[in-house]
Amino acid sequence: MEKPYILAYGRVSEEALKKLGHEYETVYFANGENLENERFRAVLQQAQAIVGVELEVNEELLDHAPELKVVSNVAVGYDNLNVTALSKRGIAACHTPGVLNDTVADAVFGMVLASARRIPEMDRFVKEKKWNGVMPDEKFGVDVHHKKIGIIGMGRIGEAIAKRAALGFDMEVLYHTRSRKEKAEDEYGAVYQELPDLLEQSDFVVLMTPLTPDTEGLMGTEEFRRMKAGSIFINASRGAVVDEEALVHALRSGEIRGAALDVFQQEPIQPDHPFLTMEQVITLPHLGSATTENENNMSLLAADNALQVLKGQKPAYMINQEIWKGRNKHE
Repeated sequence: MEKPYILAYGRVSEEALKKLGHEYETVYFANGENLENERFRAVLQQAQAIVGVELEVNEELLDHAPELKVVSNVAVGYDNLNVTALSKRGIAACHTPGVLNDTVADAVFGMVLASARRIPEMDRFVKEKKWNGVMPDEKFGVDVHHKKIGIIGMGRIGEAIAKRAALGFDMEVLYHTRSRKEKAEDEYGAVYQELPDLLEQSDFVVLMTPLTPDTEGLMGTEEFRRMKAGSIFINASRGAVVDEEALVHALRSGEIRGAALDVFQQEPIQPDHPFLTMEQVITLPHLGSATTENENNMSLLAADNALQVLKGQKPAYMINQEIWKGRNKHE
């Protein structure tokens, strides 16, 4: 009897592919392959699991996947998944939270430091042979320590950022989220604020919310106007949470000092985008979780999620848990 098929897609580590392939016929496709590819359609027709990242799993794709039991994202975000359609068909949707918390928090704090101290700009200044041995006053940055950081979205990653800010840099932590976070308040002195108050008080505003209908366009003209003059905006969540035109205006008008962005409304960013010509903006290629160690850990967790479903076990990180009820009496 042939092994059941698993379709692996995009960034899936070699170790995870070997783990999947040990028990299932695993076929790998690079990012960008889709239903137009005849082999992709043929594998999808037989696949019981999809493991990968950035594949748009919608009604059309699901119509070509009659055997599918689980889609396991190699990511914590899952806006590429039509969870409603998956649930309607009884297909488990999984992701990989937790494993990437510290890695993303490190990247965010790197963005805070790089934007405050103008590190990418100063690197270019030296490499372009403009430095004569004296640091010009107009190139000075701003301190990070003992400043106020406002975190919008205090999930696991937000708490890891708060820890670094409070314990590493003696920063005052403000936060805004749907529900109070007692751990962050007790351990890091975090103070809950309504969004307008957080924006008005923070020297650094870090956006860490998931993309939902409620958060789409959350940061717009009014929100940037509320930010302190001289403040810096950091986005490591999703591009669509920000009105980019409003951000460009806030930067050009001097309403805020600068920005560091790891995500954009359209990725890759378009070559004529204003951000690419603005010295006060750091632009990164969605690298938040992109370390060799973390990518492997995420891939292995996504593989485990898929294998657990295929073996009739409830996966550790399932998005649509409601479909599991009644499947097994012991659950």
